[in-house]
Formats: sequence, structure tokens, C-alpha cells
Amino acid sequence: MTIGYSQDIPNTFRIPCKADVLVRYESPAELCEALGQFRGRRLLFVGEGSNLLPCCERFEGVVLCSEIRSVEEISNDGRAVLLKLGSGCNWDEFVAWSVGRGYSGAENLSLIPGQAGSAAVQNIGAYGVEISSLVESVETICVRDGSTRIFSREECEYGYRRSVFKTSLAGEYIVTFVNLRLRLGDAVNIEYGRLSEAVRELSPAGVREAVIATRRAKLPAVEEVGSAGSFFMNPVVESYVLERLKQDWPDIPSYPLPSEDDKVKLSAAWLIDKAGWKGWRRDDAGVWPTQALVLVNYGSATGEQIRSLAADIVESVKQRFGVELHPEAQYII
Repeated sequence: MTIGYSQDIPNTFRIPCKADVLVRYESPAELCEALGQFRGRRLLFVGEGSNLLPCCERFEGVVLCSEIRSVEEISNDGRAVLLKLGSGCNWDEFVAWSVGRGYSGAENLSLIPGQAGSAAVQNIGAYGVEISSLVESVETICVRDGSTRIFSREECEYGYRRSVFKTSLAGEYIVTFVNLRLRLGDAVNIEYGRLSEAVRELSPAGVREAVIATRRAKLPAVEEVGSAGSFFMNPVVESYVLERLKQDWPDIPSYPLPSEDDKVKLSAAWLIDKAGWKGWRRDDAGVWPTQALVLVNYGSATGEQIRSLAADIVESVKQRFGVELHPEAQYII
């Protein structure tokens, strides 16, 4: 475990923000030690900061960063493999590793920035797959008393970009390991949108290659331009709202939600684009020109400038469509 004082909080927006204390831990035991040492202090759990927007110059509290990076094979029955993945594992590096071993299931989630622990908390998803479909269970440490608790997939209460760790138990448990079940062989999912047109080889490696090429064509590279990827969640609305919108915009894209009765998911990118924000720039805060869902820091934007831009977009979309957008990015204030 390493403890640093007045340290920069990692974030892919590249916005300076100091933490009073920043702790990097490599095991559940070290995490428990840190929780005991800093009990009563304000806590913030972060991975690589790919979902953070710092809106202050200093976080008055303790930032906890996982460096639990082990990958362990728990079982293999010839059809599927169960893997125990440390919360600090880089998610895309894990996907590359799994594809290289002939495991399928995670390839649609290629090139999503961040760590495995935050991926399970956020229920990341792309190209018709959410991580919840792969999760067997999630291992955690209770912030209050340091006890261990394993959540089954059902207990995680997964929904669109949602889990129990973001809702009723937010801030109460820290993920240490994610247990994922992947398939063996080339059973891949290419049904989402035009993914099938981009895939040259029907294999996990072929799907990963197509997903990476598609994402790179639309999204800024986080190592080159500050962003948090998709800034807004796609809004989920009642079916009657979609029917109302179709009267004026018959081509509005929508996606069914099997887990949500009589509800559909709209495209936040489409709504933002139609509201006129795609490519918009205000000083160094802007909307990416090829993907309206992405807000960027072109160099010296502050968190408040990006937050203000996001608020203006939310209000504009609400005024035009009667639909409210919600940030996927977490504000540090």
C-alpha cells in the first residue's frame, strides 16, 4: 500500500484536482488497513478516473485507488471458464487477454477505458452487450466494518448503467474482485446496429478488431484529448413518449429494453445532435465533432466549464424534446 498526500486524482479529462490523501492498495487486506486508518474521513473510490469530472481544485478527503490486478481461473468445464478478476485490472487489457485465449463474451466491450471494478459498478455496455451478462458474482469489502460480502449477479440489481453499488448501497461497499463467466469458442454477438457489416472474421478476435476500429473512428483517444467517453446516459422513457416524439421525428432511433416493461431507450447522441450541439466549442470545452455524446477538454477547460456546457445541453434537449438527459460522468465537488 502506498499513501500520498496532496496528490493528483487520476482522471481522463486531464483536469487538475488534488486529493488530501491518495491511497493505492494491492489487496483486500491493504484496503481494510486503509479504511481503518482513515475511518471517519470523506472517501472517494476511483479506478483510472475514466468516469470522473473534477469540478473543484481540491478534494477534501481520501481517494482510494485499486491496484488489485490478479486474474485467476476458477473453473473450466470445456464450454465456459470462470475467471476471478482483480478490481484494479485495466478492462481493455483484460478483454485483449481473454480474446487471445479463445474466450468469448467480452469482445463487444473492447476499448472501453477504466478498470474491472468500476466496470462492474457502472454496468458498462456497448454493441448489444453489458458486463452484467458476464458477471457471476462481485466480491466486496464493507466500508463500515471491513467485512467481506459476495454479491450474486441477482443481488447486484443490474440495469442500464446501474447497479446496487450506485443506488441503494452507494458508498457502502468497495469492489475487490469481479467473477466473470466467459464462453469457450467462437460464439459471438454481432446483432447490434451495423456491427455485422464491420466484422471480417466471425470470431472474438474479429469482433474485437471491428469494435476497436468503429470506436476509434468516432471517439477521441483519451491519451490525446481529455474526455470521459460517453458523458450522458441514453434516456429511458415510457413507450408513449417515443410515440409522441415520432409524430415530429419519425426517424428517431430507439431500442427495446427487455428488462423494463413498456419502456424504451433513446439515443442521447441523436438528441444532442438534433439540438445542434455536435461539434460545439466554448473556449476549451466542447462536444466531439463525430460523436455528440462525448464532451471534451481541448486543453485548458475547467471542470466547471464542462459542467456548465453539460447543463446547457441538458436544458436544450429538454426544451426541444421534453426528454431529460442525465450525466454518466461522476462530478467531484
